[in-house]
Amino acid sequence: MSDEELKKVANEVRKGIVTGVHAAKSGHPGGSLGAADIMTYLYFEEMNVDPADPRKADRDRFVLSKGHCAPGLYAVLAERGFFPKEDLETLRHIGSHLQGHPNMNTVPGIDMSTGSLGQGISTAVGMAKGAKYLGKDVNVYCLLGDGEIEEGEVWEAFLFAAKYKLDNLCVIIDLNGLQIDGPTSEVMPTDPVDAKMRDFGFHTVTIDGHDFAQIEDAFQYFHTQTGAPTAVLMNTTKGKGVSYMENQVGWHGKAPNDEEYKIAMDELNAQLAELEAQV
Repeated sequence: MSDEELKKVANEVRKGIVTGVHAAKSGHPGGSLGAADIMTYLYFEEMNVDPADPRKADRDRFVLSKGHCAPGLYAVLAERGFFPKEDLETLRHIGSHLQGHPNMNTVPGIDMSTGSLGQGISTAVGMAKGAKYLGKDVNVYCLLGDGEIEEGEVWEAFLFAAKYKLDNLCVIIDLNGLQIDGPTSEVMPTDPVDAKMRDFGFHTVTIDGHDFAQIEDAFQYFHTQTGAPTAVLMNTTKGKGVSYMENQVGWHGKAPNDEEYKIAMDELNAQLAELEAQV
């Protein structure tokens, strides 16, 4: 797909995020919107997956370690055809398969149930090691938040990945600078993340997480590296695409009301119209 086509898909994903969280009257829109571009690229360009056969043995795996951003993952999966887009309106409802955090037992396309921060990356490392052990041509991708990497378990997993030379593992860290309690620089500073990842034995690249050309280059870099895992550090804007949510920590975990929902959808539809006018 061209960059313009990917931008249109990401726009639909963002509308799905806003729709789901609004319908649920709760959820986590900020980080989901910020990660919409990278997840769009993963599912529409990068990964070997098949919506008609979500459990095929040789598929690539994706682990959303920051599981609270499930609205973003659900919106991408729905856009890709894993389940109907209408299901997004059932987010967090009783009886819905789309709960507040991903459940691999109920949602087609989910490879790991996540939610407790720090644990998803450990699972992803195990998946990558298992694929290596079995001689399978399977890549594992794991998305973490920059608040999440304050967890000690994360760094234990990174040490394991480097020790076992898991060059089929691509760790993506979303550097939006905000977490539930405020700026990461104030809650628990982790900079310089790039130097730390290199010191922990990762091939490391830093990108603009909203630039599809840079995202493509990062994954091409991943495919050329051997002997060690890869870390893609992506600078993003939390709440990207919805003006009143952008870089606002208060939108980490709350839903828009009816008026705010309309404003968000109007903005996203205007962005789509602008993209279509450029073709």
